[in-house]
Amino acid sequence: MSCPITTLDRPVRVAVIGSGPSGFYATEALFAKTNDVSVDMFERLPAPFGLVRYGVSPDHLKIKNVIKVYEKIAEHKNFSYFGNVTVGKDVSVSELRKFYDAIIFTCGAESDRRLGIPGENLLGSHTATEFVGWYNGHPNFLNHKFDLSHEVGVIIGQGNVALDVARILAKTADELKNTDIAQYALEVLAESKVREIHLIGRRGPAQAAFTPVEIRELGHLNDGDPILDPQELILNEASQQEINDPQHAQRKKNFEILQQFTALPNLNKRRKVLIRFLRSPLEIQGKNHVEKVVLEKNQLVGTAHHQKAQGTGVKEEIACGIVFQSVGYYGTPIPEVPFDFQKGIFPNQA
Repeated sequence: MSCPITTLDRPVRVAVIGSGPSGFYATEALFAKTNDVSVDMFERLPAPFGLVRYGVSPDHLKIKNVIKVYEKIAEHKNFSYFGNVTVGKDVSVSELRKFYDAIIFTCGAESDRRLGIPGENLLGSHTATEFVGWYNGHPNFLNHKFDLSHEVGVIIGQGNVALDVARILAKTADELKNTDIAQYALEVLAESKVREIHLIGRRGPAQAAFTPVEIRELGHLNDGDPILDPQELILNEASQQEINDPQHAQRKKNFEILQQFTALPNLNKRRKVLIRFLRSPLEIQGKNHVEKVVLEKNQLVGTAHHQKAQGTGVKEEIACGIVFQSVGYYGTPIPEVPFDFQKGIFPNQA
């Protein structure tokens, strides 16, 4: 914020662009600092709360309860909300500057990073954001179609969003019906023929980006099992150092949970989530629709906490009918606002 809050003879006027968690927490911080500030929040969708409403998995209802905190912030007498307004289209940044002392951009990263490989635009290849938005009732994805008539699906990525996609695909309709999932999505998922879900990561189990809470949930599916080859849990020296580092306790907990998965009894449940490490996608193949994913096996090179995946030249294929890409988010440029196209973010300090 460029203008001092205490030097004006009127309330400081602030525009907050985006109504997700960061927008509300920024607003809360302003109100905590002084009563002499008014905040107008602009949101391109009609309804507020961003990723909490449209990104948090529908079976994580406790996390969505944070909306109550945002509702309380919105009750402040100096707060106003303007939905269905796209900054850069309906109103320009130049126009906003005429009426506000400061503009805070909290609009996040709305799109996905792409794999940059042949075939990623085939029918049946989707981004995780599309699927998550669809089953959460996001207005932009209501009409998206996901063909779940194939038995095998592949998810590229091993972050929490990738695990959300895997878990939703692996759960039964009975497990999902009392969640916050969109009704139309529940009806499609109830008819899903997907029985085998491959969760692909380019590095090893010590570097996986998911959290212990998320990975543990895969061990509690009513009709699905996590499947893991014990050989893929053999660590090199640098990876062993990483999981033993007390500053990265989460990695050790992840590894312990993965070890527990290898010891689970085979109950012949209908759906299986195969967790596979040290593989990178080279190509998605098919005539008009996804038919297979070509992977290259990797090895890790480098020192602890700086290891990179290096291809070995050894390839393998997974025949499948649907692919989800979950390899990170990418921001959306706004006219008149600096944008780093390489990183996909607004350049910023601290």
